[in-house]
Amino acid sequence: MEEELKNIEMQPAEGENQPTNTADSVQPAAPAAKRYPWYYVKRFDRYIMKNFLGTFFFAILLLFAIVVVFDINEKLDAVLTAPLKATVFQYFMNFLPFVLSQFSPLFTFIAVIFFTSRLADRSEVIAMLSNGISFHRLAVPYMVSAAIIALGSYLLAAYIIPPANVERIAYTNKWVKNKEVIYGDNIQLQVRPGVMAYMARYDNTTRSGFRFTLEEFDGNTLKSRLTAETIRYDSVGLWTVRQYTIRNFNGMKETMTKGTVMDTLLNIDPRDFLISKNDEQTMTSPELKRYINKQKARGVANIKNFEIEYERRIAMTAAAFILTIIGLSLSSRKVRGGIGLNIGLGLLLSFSYILFMTVTSSFAVSGYTSPRVAMWIPNFVYIIIAAILYYRASR
Repeated sequence: MEEELKNIEMQPAEGENQPTNTADSVQPAAPAAKRYPWYYVKRFDRYIMKNFLGTFFFAILLLFAIVVVFDINEKLDAVLTAPLKATVFQYFMNFLPFVLSQFSPLFTFIAVIFFTSRLADRSEVIAMLSNGISFHRLAVPYMVSAAIIALGSYLLAAYIIPPANVERIAYTNKWVKNKEVIYGDNIQLQVRPGVMAYMARYDNTTRSGFRFTLEEFDGNTLKSRLTAETIRYDSVGLWTVRQYTIRNFNGMKETMTKGTVMDTLLNIDPRDFLISKNDEQTMTSPELKRYINKQKARGVANIKNFEIEYERRIAMTAAAFILTIIGLSLSSRKVRGGIGLNIGLGLLLSFSYILFMTVTSSFAVSGYTSPRVAMWIPNFVYIIIAAILYYRASR
């Protein structure tokens, strides 16, 4: 800045005699890259991000077409039986975003491998590095693109796709195979601290339970017990007991009350104990967190899938960055086998990552590890692989 001010002060003011020496008065213009160093950097970043994200969405469209063909073939009976409007709008319009969320790391890796291999095959990467762009600087637009994909994938998985999954699962339960749990046996859970509820059986088609018991404790001392032949769920928290008996205990004294019908408020919902397959996919991340905390407080044991789903949504965001680094490191050099070799290696690594995450999730279901550790084990392993490959590529 000081040199520019000195140059301005040395120039003669308007109206003064101009120097007659052409060599002194005419200075060659500085190259655009030196005058505006941000210009070419910004253009370079746009070029990388445009091609990266463009290839990513193009790969999604191609794989969507493949997924639709295979899914129609698998559910052909349902597609021919169900109304076309329900198949298109209730199922496929909600199924394709679900596929995108599940396989976004695969799409990201394919995009990086394909685009960067094409740049390397045309010697564009060599040209960039020869012009003074370091490998670390080359990785910046890749990581920015990965951040965009990771943010979009998380918002989809955490907030947008769960409501869509409600419609998709309703379609499959009606037209493909009903996996909804509509009854339960020997249900026991904590209503609130010190209050336990028990039902011998509950049928959600009639919203009725049988041989219901509600016990209240003060420490280890039983204070009261309500028993009823039947109990019916009316609305949120409102239950109706029939043919009930209430026993209150005060030391050695006992008082008994009997009745035919009584409405009572219980902090219980059938969804708390009738857990169907894929129920965790219908909840947003805040709903999942609240549900997990509530079920843990009640002593419900079968919530591993809910914890795994919650941790998976967070862990999958890191996969976009990890697989982008691996893809860039593998495909930035021109190899003798051409683009096909890089794409084949990329598919192998990306599928192994998804398979690895599936295997480690079974560890959490079996109780060998916590869901958080199980979901992050693949990330830790592939972070090490990414660091080694990146170090070798940047040398």
